[in-house]
Amino acid sequence: MRHTCRGTINLATANITVEDSCNFIISNGGAQTYHLKASSEVERQRWVTALELAKAKAVKMLAESDESGDEESVSQTDKTELQNTLRTLSSKVEDLSTCNDLIAKHGTALQRSLSELESLKLPAESNEKIKQVNERATLFRITSNAMINACRDFLMLAQTHSKKWQKSLQYERDQRIRLEETLEQLAKQHNHLERAFRGATVLPANTPGSVGSGKDQCCSGKGDMSDEDDENEFFDAPEIITMPENLGHKRTGSNISGASSDISLDEQYKHQLEETKKEKRTRIPYKPNYSLNLWSIMKNCIGKELSKIPMPVNFNEPLSMLQRLTEDLEYHELLDRAAKCENSLEQLCYVAAFTVSSYSTTVFRTSKPFNPLLGETFELDRLEENGYRSLCEQVSHHPPAAAHHAESKNGWTLRQEIKITSKFRGKYLSIMPLGTIHCIFHATGHHYTWKKVTTTVHNIIVGKLWIDQSGEIDIVNHKTGDKCNLKFVPYSYFSRDVARKVTGEVTDPSGKVHFTLLGTWDEKMECFKVQPVIGENGGDARQRGHEAEESRVMLWKRNPLPKNAENMYYFSELALTLNAWESGTAPTDSRLRPDQRLMENGRWDEANAEKQRLEEKQRLSRKKREAEAMKATEDGTPYDPYKALWFERKKDPVTKELTHIYRGEYWDCKEKQDWSSCPDIF
Repeated sequence: MRHTCRGTINLATANITVEDSCNFIISNGGAQTYHLKASSEVERQRWVTALELAKAKAVKMLAESDESGDEESVSQTDKTELQNTLRTLSSKVEDLSTCNDLIAKHGTALQRSLSELESLKLPAESNEKIKQVNERATLFRITSNAMINACRDFLMLAQTHSKKWQKSLQYERDQRIRLEETLEQLAKQHNHLERAFRGATVLPANTPGSVGSGKDQCCSGKGDMSDEDDENEFFDAPEIITMPENLGHKRTGSNISGASSDISLDEQYKHQLEETKKEKRTRIPYKPNYSLNLWSIMKNCIGKELSKIPMPVNFNEPLSMLQRLTEDLEYHELLDRAAKCENSLEQLCYVAAFTVSSYSTTVFRTSKPFNPLLGETFELDRLEENGYRSLCEQVSHHPPAAAHHAESKNGWTLRQEIKITSKFRGKYLSIMPLGTIHCIFHATGHHYTWKKVTTTVHNIIVGKLWIDQSGEIDIVNHKTGDKCNLKFVPYSYFSRDVARKVTGEVTDPSGKVHFTLLGTWDEKMECFKVQPVIGENGGDARQRGHEAEESRVMLWKRNPLPKNAENMYYFSELALTLNAWESGTAPTDSRLRPDQRLMENGRWDEANAEKQRLEEKQRLSRKKREAEAMKATEDGTPYDPYKALWFERKKDPVTKELTHIYRGEYWDCKEKQDWSSCPDIF
């Protein structure tokens, strides 16, 4: 449905559940839920069946539209290629016609010769053989004529429809060009208006009599303009990327305090290397203000899988996806507190808060992390300080998948394998993490699983970038049967609810609600113990946890961002430490990735060149593996496909899914400093 009224629920994403014999519920997983009642159980079942069929059809149509969106647009050379193909077909048919004439000529001669043989006085047996040969020659001639006629019909059909195809393709091409020009013009106008507005707001701040030349005013306006939206501001450029000749890292006074504006990149990097392991760094080099023509890159990405499109580092932040995955442990103390809970339902509340807290670092993080190379790893050893240690490994390149294992001496283990899929839809970017997260508590054996929700980046072309999370998360305790349903309410212009709202209910195996959860995914989560309310007929009425204010418990609250975080990619305190150099790590660790390190130090042109080198090296390694596999197939010898080094792919005993589970040995190898099995990827 392209045009919908307010309150409409899209069937493709709707949840249809039966409540009792006559009632059923339709929900979109957000703010809209309809409770419907049929006159009888038969009528209810007819409605549910019809809705399920309609939902299946809507999902199929959505999938088909996605597939059509993934198709590459027709290039300018396609028309020439089509004409060349038709000419080739025509020449082939002419060749077949020539062959047909020759077959007819020689076939007639053959039949004449056979007829002459029949007229001769030969033994009866020979005459019978000659007759059979004559019949077969006739059949061969008839078949050849039929083949030629079929080829001629095919050519005529292809020529007839090719005109329609060419006309349709040309129309679509013209439409796309007009749309690109319109959007590009709109983006330019938006940037011009935004600059003019910010320049107008900056000028009154100047003291009277201090107005300089027009050039000075322009520079001042530009400096203040880059103050707020350093990550989101894009300037028009004649090429895809324009790099300044001077790589010296300087910013205006509106971005950096006077004490720090004169610090060079080399001094900042030297400072971070001098920090000891226990004294974690609290700053990284400030993000440079490089110009980038965003539309010139993104216009060719509409409808495509972004993990397969090479992107310059201008879109990135100086962390890999493995490090972003490790950031899920930012609020690990929630799991520490959950491990101490004796009540499984209370424990589930803390696990739910931990699940929500993993999204708190994304609210301002509009840059994408580096795609890890196959075999790349990242370790985070916080055993002494926080009681846990973590390991991530990139176990697949297409589709990109990362395995993560974290264990704590405080009594819990967290593991997951996440595959990231993303689609650019023109106005927004959808990021869909696929995979199951497991959390196991050692003392009780409680095993929780859940999946992540969809992340959407809005205003890709025009406007300020902003991020939203939407969908539902079902957290299940596989030992007790307890469940928690979390709903991430998508932003709506017409809604009066607080932005980034999250609600949830914790239920026992019978479905009875014991706790309700309320908060936002970027700020805090609270829980309320549900107090049973006696209904009019003596039974329990609908339970409302919000009404019992005395039972309110603050489960989690976001830590404030570090000072000047807006100049450091909005990194949290943990994120600032993740790429700090540490001794003794594996040679495949993300900290040793050269393009990422160059980008962190502000040398973006060198980082782009290094990124291309690493990607080409990875492509050559993949081609080598494919060639070895093909040779082994031809020789009939066994060939072992690529296998992760620290994780093993096997069926999960709980979810029955094939996933990568930590096999051990990494920390032993680190203690011995034996990295002989690690591949050379950098």
